[in-house]
Amino acid sequence: MAEVLKGKVVADKIKEKMKSDIEELKKNGKVPTLGIVRLGDNPDDISYERSIIKNCEKIGIEAKVFERDINMTTEELISLMEELNNDNTISGVLMFRPLPKHIDEGKVREALSPSKDVDCMHPRNLARIFEGDLSGFAPCTPKAAMEILLNSGVDLEGKNVVIVNRSMVLGKPLAMMMLNQNATVTICHSRTKDLPEVTKKADVVVTALGKAKFFDEKYFNENSICIDVGISLDEEGNLSGDIDYEPVSELVSMITPVPGGVGSVTTSILLSHVVEACKRM
Repeated sequence: MAEVLKGKVVADKIKEKMKSDIEELKKNGKVPTLGIVRLGDNPDDISYERSIIKNCEKIGIEAKVFERDINMTTEELISLMEELNNDNTISGVLMFRPLPKHIDEGKVREALSPSKDVDCMHPRNLARIFEGDLSGFAPCTPKAAMEILLNSGVDLEGKNVVIVNRSMVLGKPLAMMMLNQNATVTICHSRTKDLPEVTKKADVVVTALGKAKFFDEKYFNENSICIDVGISLDEEGNLSGDIDYEPVSELVSMITPVPGGVGSVTTSILLSHVVEACKRM
């Protein structure tokens, strides 16, 4: 039976560190504040927004919501970014994406100050990671995956790591973070041949396909460390990861559950970026 790598353990450690930092900031008259930019009233966005605000309140971070019409122009959204850049009461900015198709997301990303880019939208923050500089704000989900591994005592040096995702949001930045720990990294995708053969030989497998229970026992061995980043609904309508958890957890060495794994750490990472941004102001 695998060791279950629960995200709550890692999230709680991050929150405790944040609470201490927030107390120090408040002694100096600073209050970490997250600006949330939402266009329209997408129910998923509103649900996520409520969750973030609730988490902010629990640890002493303020949250301000900037709700705008979904039909606003690129120029109007850029103007809002500039307004938030110049607002000294806002420590960091989170903008819900994807943006409406009529908006030039590239221009909007570049309009946000890298120093307030707590969700790693700005190309400059992303470029830092590819240069091996992790002093900026990294994408929250890959950073959460790394925190779980490191907190669990997994020494990545020399390990063979397979990441089944090649996006700029997850796979590629995570590969750079792994390389920074001296792991040997392989990125796989939909065109990878003999995927089970590739993943089965790896020490660490990170899955992020968004296909419920896609990865069964044939993709792993008894020493596999499995980090499941995917989340979707299975045939019964229940939240599920990419990995078929029940049978695979009987085989492998370590595994993250879904829900309760990487996702539960991601929000804590985001809020820790807000606190760090406030410290740097």
